[in-house]
Amino acid sequence: MAEISVHVSAPLRVEVRGRRGVGVTTVASALARAGLEIAERGDVVVVVIAEVLKPEDRAVLADLARRSRPTVVVLNKADLAGSGPGGPVATAHRRAGRLRALAGVPVVPMVALLAATCLPGQLMTALSLLADEPADLTSADAFVAGPHQVPRAVRAELLERLDRFGIAHATLALSRGAGVEALPPLLRRLSEVPQVLAAIDAVAAPVRYRRVRWALAELRSVGGPAVERFLIADDTVVAVMAAAVDVVQAEGLTVDTGSDRRAHLCRARHWRRYRDGPVNALHQRCGDDIVRGSLRLLGMAVGSGR
Repeated sequence: MAEISVHVSAPLRVEVRGRRGVGVTTVASALARAGLEIAERGDVVVVVIAEVLKPEDRAVLADLARRSRPTVVVLNKADLAGSGPGGPVATAHRRAGRLRALAGVPVVPMVALLAATCLPGQLMTALSLLADEPADLTSADAFVAGPHQVPRAVRAELLERLDRFGIAHATLALSRGAGVEALPPLLRRLSEVPQVLAAIDAVAAPVRYRRVRWALAELRSVGGPAVERFLIADDTVVAVMAAAVDVVQAEGLTVDTGSDRRAHLCRARHWRRYRDGPVNALHQRCGDDIVRGSLRLLGMAVGSGR
């Protein structure tokens, strides 16, 4: 029982790969800092690109699709996406939307440099000075070479850690009265790492569902009255349904969340028809579990008089 519990609750492992120069190491560091376990062979694959999908990127994605590997594409260096309405990150979001049709998987912009950074006190002090006395940010060379009370070596390190995009936003926030303690969460938001984590969580739904199904099969082999009671319990059936719902919703399908008798019955009928349609084995099993959970919820509602 303990072994089953350890396996089914094991942390999600993420494999990060991509072409040289797109920031694979920086993205992996940012995701690790956010709490994900990075592995050479992961449950989910993050493919890092920059600007466009190149032929080698498409080849990697096609191979992952053939092997049914859950995948997210990270469009890194979103701060360099160019000018447009809303700024470079908004431009990167629009580009990501167009790239999704080509990639066939979710595409999420990211400025990994900002998510992975941890600024020492010296650089925080430098940012405060730059907020009071702005430097020339028209180019990287102008920022480092121009005259300023912040030493050139410190400006060069800031550029390496934050690039001009991060420096501009950090100094703007400080000039508007923010304290230096507000900079780490600001940089995290600017990095778009929360959106990347959400995309990884969504595509990992089949991984979690398969773990649940595996655990149920293992428990059946253990047997015994206590296990049997657990397997048929309302909470267990509804929990398996929830895992199945995550899978189909990750594919863009909608599941009615109504909680009255009619909603439960309609949901059961809909997903029974769905599972009998032209869907793969995974979605057939999900359909079965959604039907089973909906009927159990219907029975609970009838029993309670709701």
